[in-house]
Amino acid sequence: MNGTAIDHIKLRIPEDGVETAIAFYRDALGFGIDGMDLYEADEKPFFSVRFAPGAVIHLQPETTSERPGSDRSGYDHVAVRVDDTIDGIESTLDDAGVDVDRRLDPLGATGVAPAVYVTDPFGYRLELKAERE
Repeated sequence: MNGTAIDHIKLRIPEDGVETAIAFYRDALGFGIDGMDLYEADEKPFFSVRFAPGAVIHLQPETTSERPGSDRSGYDHVAVRVDDTIDGIESTLDDAGVDVDRRLDPLGATGVAPAVYVTDPFGYRLELKAERE
């Protein structure tokens, strides 16, 4: 399998952390914010920080009793673009004896593309995203 780039990382933030996130990522660091209109319209549960044309972090505000990031509570998954079709990715995983947790066509930094989710030996979720078809 030849990964080509990290597509996106999804992090949970406190429900009241939207303004803080924008102040830091947009105002302090100068990165673009994508999808705020859809987030504010309750059409998707997150908004994105655009680091580069093909790389974003999704920030999903959630009610939580723990501070995000403590005990990995802020981690959801890391997505890696793979230079292969979804069938090729699944075949490689099957050959390696890696179980697929689920298959979706999620929105990522380069648009919608098929992906499979797997869990590594340490419990971290990975999204293996095929190149857009």
